[in-house]
Amino acid sequence: MTSFPPLKNDLILRAALGEKVERPPMWVMRQAGRYLPEYHKVRAGHDFFEMCRTPEIASTITLQPIERFEDLDAAIIFSDILVIPQAMGMVVEMVEKKGPHFPEPLETPEDLAKLKRLGEGCDVKKELGYVFEALTLTRQKLAGRVPLLGFIGAPWTLMAYMIEGGGSKTFTKAKSWLFKYPEDSQKLLQDITDVAVEFLAQQVVAGAQMVQVFDSWAGELSPVEFAEFSLPYLRQISKRVPERLAELGQDRVPMTVFAKGAWYALDALCDSGYNVVGLDWTHDPAEARKIANGRVTLQGNMDPNVLYGGKEAIDKAVKRIVEGFGGGKQGYIVNLGHGVTPGVKPEDLGFFLRKNHEYGSA
Repeated sequence: MTSFPPLKNDLILRAALGEKVERPPMWVMRQAGRYLPEYHKVRAGHDFFEMCRTPEIASTITLQPIERFEDLDAAIIFSDILVIPQAMGMVVEMVEKKGPHFPEPLETPEDLAKLKRLGEGCDVKKELGYVFEALTLTRQKLAGRVPLLGFIGAPWTLMAYMIEGGGSKTFTKAKSWLFKYPEDSQKLLQDITDVAVEFLAQQVVAGAQMVQVFDSWAGELSPVEFAEFSLPYLRQISKRVPERLAELGQDRVPMTVFAKGAWYALDALCDSGYNVVGLDWTHDPAEARKIANGRVTLQGNMDPNVLYGGKEAIDKAVKRIVEGFGGGKQGYIVNLGHGVTPGVKPEDLGFFLRKNHEYGSA
């Protein structure tokens, strides 16, 4: 087992477990990314997935926001949710100004035979070893400054990409599978879940101190379909990852679920086995806090586009949100309602963090 430097700032881990804290901890989805000029210097001449697969580069990018913003209380490894479909045998390319592209998406249930499954061609430690190397390297480089987060994409979100062949406005192909081939859809979701559980557990072995499950396309499902095709697999992950960690001789770590757009499922998500539930900007903080009723820590949830509105707009939103979460000294982690977008000025994100520090410490 790898030995790591002692942790100097455990604020986010304590908050995730529901403990009272001196101020709400802060991190931001996509905090390592295209809005930072230093990211583009590293990116020059490299393919996106090449950067993910090169531990030294992935580690360098992970640390960039930590070096820039002293208010951040966590680092999140630079990687992508689509490494799971790659590990299962699918080709995924990142096309400039378009996003992810699958040259050969799943079109019919017969295509499921092409996929590699856990223990049947998909060796997680071998296929995704570069992520584990990046985690271990980054954990060493952090030297205990802040905790390191790992993550995966949720089964429904990954299934949607694997069938659509990329992003979509309507998700007609993926959702058609749910209605035309419900049993095959469940089979695919289970295969993805099996890989996801092992991948998350091995991320913890490699050095992740907290993990998040991103269900980015949860909001494309109705409450009925979410309850059938997303929530059961999210619950499996929260139950099976700690079990797998115990088998591996590892302590459990805090787990977060972020089901973007699934505002209707907040109550169910609070009982889904996670320590933290991430919120997008469609939630009213006070109402969400009332629904959660102390069952979980809540994370979020300012609209990332407020960062384009100037300091006055940021200040106003931060003050309102921190107040909505009861001052933030228990059961709250500061974040945005989704990831930082490429056009954001780093200084505006820095101002957002400083104001949260100020209002959260009051």
